[in-house]
Amino acid sequence: MRSSGSSGVTKVTGLSTTPGGEPGLPGIDANAGHGNLGLFRLVTTVITLIIGAGVFSLSGDQAAGGASGWAIITAWSISAIGVLCLVLCFFALSRVKPNLKGGIYSYASTGFGDFLGFNSAWGYWISALLCTVSFSALLFSAMSYFFPVFGAGNNLASVIGASVILWFYIFLVSRGIKEVTGINAVITISKIVPIFVAIMSIIFLAKFDPAIFMENLSHGADPSLSFFDQVSSTMMVTIWVFVGIEGAVAISGRAKKDSDVGKATIIAFACVLTIYLLVSMLSMGVMPLSQLAELSNPPLAGVMEYAVGEWGAILINFGVILSLIGAMLGYTVLWSESPYEAASQGVFIKEFEKTNDKGAPVVTLVASGVVIEIFLITMLFGEQTYQFFYTLSAGMILLPYLLSAAYFAKITFTEPQAFKGRLGGSIVAWRIFGIFGVVYSFFLAWASGAVGLTIMSLLYLPGIFVYIRGKKERNQPYLATMVDKVVVGIIVVASVVSLVLIVTGVVTF
Repeated sequence: MRSSGSSGVTKVTGLSTTPGGEPGLPGIDANAGHGNLGLFRLVTTVITLIIGAGVFSLSGDQAAGGASGWAIITAWSISAIGVLCLVLCFFALSRVKPNLKGGIYSYASTGFGDFLGFNSAWGYWISALLCTVSFSALLFSAMSYFFPVFGAGNNLASVIGASVILWFYIFLVSRGIKEVTGINAVITISKIVPIFVAIMSIIFLAKFDPAIFMENLSHGADPSLSFFDQVSSTMMVTIWVFVGIEGAVAISGRAKKDSDVGKATIIAFACVLTIYLLVSMLSMGVMPLSQLAELSNPPLAGVMEYAVGEWGAILINFGVILSLIGAMLGYTVLWSESPYEAASQGVFIKEFEKTNDKGAPVVTLVASGVVIEIFLITMLFGEQTYQFFYTLSAGMILLPYLLSAAYFAKITFTEPQAFKGRLGGSIVAWRIFGIFGVVYSFFLAWASGAVGLTIMSLLYLPGIFVYIRGKKERNQPYLATMVDKVVVGIIVVASVVSLVLIVTGVVTF
């Protein structure tokens, strides 16, 4: 599973494992060790799954969008409701439709047909690849604090370093390395301890200035933006740090009591939201938003250096480095398995099913590595950094989120009997959660902006040819329904328009 908040290496199973904001424990096998987690351990495990590298950058990223403090608080409020609805949709689907083992792919395909299901799996995979690219940029940006040669994490030295790590991890996974003893513990400590120290330092060392905070509430880094635009500019940041929340329900099979799963998911969500709010709000009491917006990656290191001195920046940068080195290994396992599982279910081309004598899906490993390498090289010809790639990663996963929420909303109306004996509460309440999940996903797609939508349409375009080839290989019909044809038309038209906008210079990256 993927989470924008954590990362580790465990057994990956199926498409229900997630790719952004950052790797959680990529792909906990929900059936492994069934029945050994009580409520407290479930809560702490889910928290670890969600929190990731995004927390180290969110304070600066929100300010960089030009938002005022009130706009940031409003964005958090919208995301709190929206993400909670998505969490409840995924949780409910795991209970109402336990037979759908393909997770995000199977929800989309069952609800809206094979082609939309493929696009859900495709978007999920590309999102995971972009996650790795964004991690690379942030990793070497953090390393530049100790080794200035890496600059902003997007120069030649950084690309070479990222490439070495990428292909080394591909080699490890190709040799059957899926579980690395102790790495989850190291990653968890490297994330949680620096965040905890940062929060405690700002509070107990009296580094929070109420006057700065009150000034930031009404004055953003870009006063020319309307309040609505300020809120919109921060929305992709808030969804990025929650990417992977859908994977939290995958550990439900490990619960001692089924009744604890829902409680653990809600409690963990509340705890993670509290941590994010503390980092975001406390940072606004340390520095003016105009200064937060200018901080280099990771911004939390700059906040800590401003508040407590050099040791604060060293701690945060060191924690980010350790966390992301592990995260990249976790994602290597993830994006090697996702296309393999999709091909096994007849969705991707047959080559993706091939494995070596170690059982590793070598074709998906190499193909994924090549795509990532292309993205890494593009950093040399522009100013794209961590923020650029994580915005794309979060954007690519919006379609899988939207289709899953839409499928859930659909069955609340068409199959209300399926909820009996599996989920408590009123069916009307579940319908509201589903509808809000759909609305929130649509709003995020709109908030991603013209550049985001442009690139996303271009990234979905190659998937059409992969889908058609996979169906031809199996002598199966493809694009047979009017819905399929309409979706293809939308993707093609959007891609053509996007290319025209890029060529004419209307859209620049």
